[in-house]
Amino acid sequence: MRYALTLVLLLPVLALAAGPRGPAVPDYPADQVAPGIYVIHGPREYPTAQNQGFMNNPAFMVTADGVVVIDPGSSVQTGEMVLRQIRRITDRPLLAVLNTHVHGDHWLGNQALRAERPEVPIYAHPRMLQQVAEGAGRDWVERMLSATEGATRGTEVVGPNIAVDDGDTIELGGVTFRFHYFGHVHSLTDLMIEVVGHEVLFLADNATNQRIVRMDDGSFSGSIAALDAAKARISAKVLVPGHGPTGGWEIVDSYREYLAGVYETVVALYGQGVSDFEMKPQVAARLTRFKDWPGFEDELGKHISLAYLEAEGQAF
Repeated sequence: MRYALTLVLLLPVLALAAGPRGPAVPDYPADQVAPGIYVIHGPREYPTAQNQGFMNNPAFMVTADGVVVIDPGSSVQTGEMVLRQIRRITDRPLLAVLNTHVHGDHWLGNQALRAERPEVPIYAHPRMLQQVAEGAGRDWVERMLSATEGATRGTEVVGPNIAVDDGDTIELGGVTFRFHYFGHVHSLTDLMIEVVGHEVLFLADNATNQRIVRMDDGSFSGSIAALDAAKARISAKVLVPGHGPTGGWEIVDSYREYLAGVYETVVALYGQGVSDFEMKPQVAARLTRFKDWPGFEDELGKHISLAYLEAEGQAF
């Protein structure tokens, strides 16, 4: 019976995966946020058939020797769109791809970059390499297919192949990239990427701007600690979030306020013996400035439940 149920659950995804390749993602502009550094600011909504699953902030840097790409998006179609924007600016070759974490809306576009240059190295945290090897990429391909009603058809798993960890640096085209890892944050795989000497920091989903993200794999206390540590450790002026507009350290301060608003309120109410399903009105009242951010209504209830489990774990 278990196998029959699994087959029934897989049938909708298999149907979506069949048929012709999904349509091209429309072009989005590449905004120059610092000399030689460009960000394609994606839609802030969750993946839908309308946005074809494109919702993150792919970025690239044009160096003396070629192009370094950070998080090329959620599908082969998004990766191809990123390549089109790169080719509007330069014909220099791809040097490397940097993946910030395991959530597929950020890296399934790797496929398009490998198609252009099969030997291009793709860097990520070792935990991401492990999770992709264990099937996380396949899960994300299926999730994007379902959420977009098949618009991402043709996307295949092309994961990272070189591991980098906290404090590691690589030099590409005369530019140094430093990786920062803070443990259990938005997931167990998250890197922040600093472009040394250029005062640019890619936050990934450790802090987002005008967008609430899932925390199913995350830690609220770990995220708050990571943002505090990043402010103390990293010198940058231009901060690129995983979702939402580029800005400065106000992005970190704002998202920390949201995370702390959830976690501190849940911890206080937990101490009073309040059940998680009774907490939402009080938590929401503390977070009214975030109520119009995409994802707020979808995620708040889940965030409260996750924070409750985390508070419960801390109590024992």
